[in-house]
Amino acid sequence: MSEADRVLSNFTQQVKEERRYSEKKLRIGIIGTGWIAEAHVESYLKQPDVQIVAMADLIPGKAEKFAASYGVTDCNFYPDHKSMLGNEQLDAVSVCTYNTQHAVCTIDALNHGVNVLLEKPMSATVEEAADIIRAEKKSGKLLSIGFQPRMDANMQQIKKIVESGVLGKIYYIQTGGGRRRGIPNSTFIEKKTAGIGALGDIGCYSLDMVLNAIGYPKPLTASGYTSNYFGTSTKYQKPEDAARFDVDDFAAAFIRLEGDIILDFRISWAMHLDTPGDTVILGTEGALRIPSTECWNGTVGGPMKLYHDIAGEQVETLIPIIEDDESGLFDKKIRSFLDAIIFKLPAPVPSEQILYNQAIINAIGDSSEKGREVEVYIPEI
Repeated sequence: MSEADRVLSNFTQQVKEERRYSEKKLRIGIIGTGWIAEAHVESYLKQPDVQIVAMADLIPGKAEKFAASYGVTDCNFYPDHKSMLGNEQLDAVSVCTYNTQHAVCTIDALNHGVNVLLEKPMSATVEEAADIIRAEKKSGKLLSIGFQPRMDANMQQIKKIVESGVLGKIYYIQTGGGRRRGIPNSTFIEKKTAGIGALGDIGCYSLDMVLNAIGYPKPLTASGYTSNYFGTSTKYQKPEDAARFDVDDFAAAFIRLEGDIILDFRISWAMHLDTPGDTVILGTEGALRIPSTECWNGTVGGPMKLYHDIAGEQVETLIPIIEDDESGLFDKKIRSFLDAIIFKLPAPVPSEQILYNQAIINAIGDSSEKGREVEVYIPEI
């Protein structure tokens, strides 16, 4: 076996997991029955050890109609999450509300002794994220944040490559992503419901991809920029949507991390490019290029390439794509959450890591408003 083949073999071994299920069905509640709840319910319905017993939504009749569309029966409906938590014996809830309601719904569920799968972004502010973690610690219940890209085998490969040491000391990362045109609607485009725009919607994913790979070092400072030229333009938006659009549709930042690491980041809902560039991780012993996707979708855009030296020669090792069912990432997210409850495992996506993610997002917005570099504020827990 050549040296290049030996290096490649380190990143191609796959381990098949044995599936185990709970003998007793877990009682699940859904808080918020909007678009993202569809994926949660579809996945829960595939799990043999789950029963969806309750749904809550602020809009009268919405939860009932939603449940009927998926054939969910023997389910109770509530006008708000508090009445649901007060009247049901639940093992877990999925929090699928708009961003600015993430914290209150999650904290109330934890205080009721219920495990929580919280959709991304974790919250609208880092202070809310800290409050969520305090409630989690006090309750002793499981809280996992909804970052399904972590379940993708290719994403896991990135972390494996970094942890192998083949790149040496990491000192610079370029990452981001976005869409040429892809502005969502509904509650996504107003601060009163979303809190943050592209930064929170897809920026949190691209940040997690690289921060998780390098062990989530503490962020120190951020120099950020945000804009919303496309979201507020009637050339690209319906007049009524442009009029109420008050979040970011593009963001860029230069972030300093502990360990003398620089993170160069950009994200977009809309622009005139198909991508702002590949993700690049530079180390003292090698570099890794991760092809971007046309629309940030939770995986990689093609085979990754490892740049390194062997016997004094500059070589490139192609890391093949692992064939993984992208549509199954949500199922993996749901299953990992359920398994963590059943077998008392650590949270698949720990809240204390995503606190740093949220802190960076908020610091980018803060820096943009102030027009200067700012310290990344991380509350004491």
